[in-house]
Amino acid sequence: MECELIDSEEAARGWLETAFAPTADQWTKLERFVALLVAENEQQNLIAASTIPTIWVRHIADSAQLLSFDTRDGEGLWIDLGSGPGLPGLVVAILSPRPILLVESRKRRCDFLRAVTDEIDLAHVEVVEAPLDRIGTRPAATISARAFAPLDRLIGLSTRFSTESTRWLLPKGRNAVKELALLPEAWQRMFHVEQSRTDAESQILVGDGQIGAKQRGKR
Repeated sequence: MECELIDSEEAARGWLETAFAPTADQWTKLERFVALLVAENEQQNLIAASTIPTIWVRHIADSAQLLSFDTRDGEGLWIDLGSGPGLPGLVVAILSPRPILLVESRKRRCDFLRAVTDEIDLAHVEVVEAPLDRIGTRPAATISARAFAPLDRLIGLSTRFSTESTRWLLPKGRNAVKELALLPEAWQRMFHVEQSRTDAESQILVGDGQIGAKQRGKR
């Protein structure tokens, strides 16, 4: 599906305004998050330094576009796997009141996530510092993962959090179609491919539903 490419910092801000109409408070929180992310990047490698001049395109709009693929109302839990520096989880949390669970196993990154949520007052965000397989199962309305694991492993680890109404939002870059084709047919039928708004060569796998034990065994 073709869409207009967000190709500049100005275009990124314009798209955010059109897509989400952020309040003044939300804009302030986005700006502060960007500042904190850039500052912390000097202490630990959160994002590639080469992407900082285009941070609104490469990281903020790139994360926010996932929310545009799940505009359902309600308070269903959004689980962001391997959240790292809070991408997309913190961006989603700024733009949406939905409860967000950020799953990250690295302590320094979790310390950063907690510091950001405290400073910009994101009380609906929970940070869990643990590998995914050590986290208790809870139903997720949405599961996102920007850079977590190969697709088959990602789904295998996270399917216990899914329900029949779960929306999966999985940016997979240039390899989306290839990774999808390697999955069992039952898994493939859950997903369709969307074009990224921030990279002409990147794609996002958008899926719906739950993979049961019988499906996991079929290839």
